[in-house]
Amino acid sequence: MKVLESLMRTPLHAKHLEKGGRMVPFGGWDMPVQYSGVMAEHLAVRSSVGVFDVSHMGEFCISGRGALEFLQFVTANDLSKLRVGRAQYNMLPNARGGLVDDVYVYRLNEFEYLMVVNASNIDKDFVHLSQLKAGFEATLENVSDQYALLAIQGPQAEATLQPHTHTDLSNKKKNDVFSLELFGKEVLLARTGYTGEDGFEIFCNPQDSHALWDALLEHGATPCGLGARDTLRLEAGFPLYGHEFSEDLNPLETHMAWAVKTGKEFYGKAALLERPLKHRLVGLELEGRGIPREGYRVLHNGKDIGYVSSGTMSPTFKKGIALAFLERNLVFGHDLEPGSSVQVEIRGQGVGARVVEPVFLSKSV
Repeated sequence: MKVLESLMRTPLHAKHLEKGGRMVPFGGWDMPVQYSGVMAEHLAVRSSVGVFDVSHMGEFCISGRGALEFLQFVTANDLSKLRVGRAQYNMLPNARGGLVDDVYVYRLNEFEYLMVVNASNIDKDFVHLSQLKAGFEATLENVSDQYALLAIQGPQAEATLQPHTHTDLSNKKKNDVFSLELFGKEVLLARTGYTGEDGFEIFCNPQDSHALWDALLEHGATPCGLGARDTLRLEAGFPLYGHEFSEDLNPLETHMAWAVKTGKEFYGKAALLERPLKHRLVGLELEGRGIPREGYRVLHNGKDIGYVSSGTMSPTFKKGIALAFLERNLVFGHDLEPGSSVQVEIRGQGVGARVVEPVFLSKSV
């Protein structure tokens, strides 16, 4: 992958320019934020099908007889339950009660796993894992340059792909991962995604990415950028590293605490469990006009009680929505149970908002 003025490019960079993608720096990469517009791209994914270039994400291969033992030590979720051909959401805890990253782990065979990490954390994650690998019969390899990654998302994702593979996709469940031939190219396909919709992520040879991208667009997929990816994930209540997670944010303060399995031992467990929990991540729906942006203060009875970690104008619900960290004692003291009223300070004015569960879109995918 090439570097231009310190920004890296995915193998599909030229395709984004061809389609008129508006390029922006993101995590050290030159990435498309939108093509036809965030609203149109977002609604295409919700109603039909869209495709994202997510080749900036990193991939690590962990293999060997001790691969599972090593991964169990460095992650918070329980990978012993992960069967071959399945994927699992997971976390990499640090030594001070926060996260190095949140990741997805795919079990490709008995002794081989693929870990997908956030683009801006690739180097940091690899160093972290390398430092913890001593004593384990496992090999850790950064294979990010060996993959391009496309995400095809939306209720028509399966119908778009099915005519172009001999594999029956209808019996593939969420979090299944499997090899197949798609549009004449050998790929690794996973029924995973970051939008709240059904869909697949296509791991392919970078040299095949242009042909796959063109084929998906030719068969009706709308090209989508980072803008729609963010509004889609926020409606679905999915966290974003650097916003809802960080080196200093305890994941037990979020609705993703289910991924921390305290019944097993793992690196950083004691720090994570012993760190005082001061906040709780909730959802906010604005009742007035405005867009709740990251860092905006949340007020209750005139008192500063927290802050917005992610916010947007929801294309689906036509209102401002946000994820926000609020004082934990108020949330669990029932002062701020779902339905309670608070205010978000926008440009010096308090705008009314309602506390809700931190998942705005209710879909079973």
